[in-house]
Amino acid sequence: MKIVVVSDSHGRDDLLYDLQLQHGDADAFLHCGDVENDAESFPGYVIVQGNNDYYYDLPAERILPFGEHRILLIHSHQFPYRKREERMRAYAQERGCDIVCYGHTHVADLHRADGITLLNPGSLKYSRDGRPPSYAILTLDGPRVDAKHIFLEPPKSKSRFFW
Repeated sequence: MKIVVVSDSHGRDDLLYDLQLQHGDADAFLHCGDVENDAESFPGYVIVQGNNDYYYDLPAERILPFGEHRILLIHSHQFPYRKREERMRAYAQERGCDIVCYGHTHVADLHRADGITLLNPGSLKYSRDGRPPSYAILTLDGPRVDAKHIFLEPPKSKSRFFW
């Protein structure tokens, strides 16, 4: 099962549509918040509310069953910075989830601990760690969970010179 996971697009609607075209074979498209638009504008995406989505009626979290797995889709601003990953793992375990897809930090990340996979796809708008904007492909094959980050080409700067 192929799942495209995005977060923190902050109005980059064109990229959300492009990803659906590029990954037409995906089984699902998940958005971890800060879309800054109505969910109805993005059919095919399952979206949760980010800290910048206060004008839109989006759920704060979703629990999604996929085969043998349960995914907690959340933005993560609900968790304090200190011990955020530890608290998200505990929160997921309490809800019977083995995967957490989260956003907010604008940093692409993947950790596994205590039977929980934590996946942050990074930000489609801008990264906060010097890498280009990114999203992730989550692959579920029976009990197996794999994820990889896809980093977008940074925009080419315009040269000030004519040669």
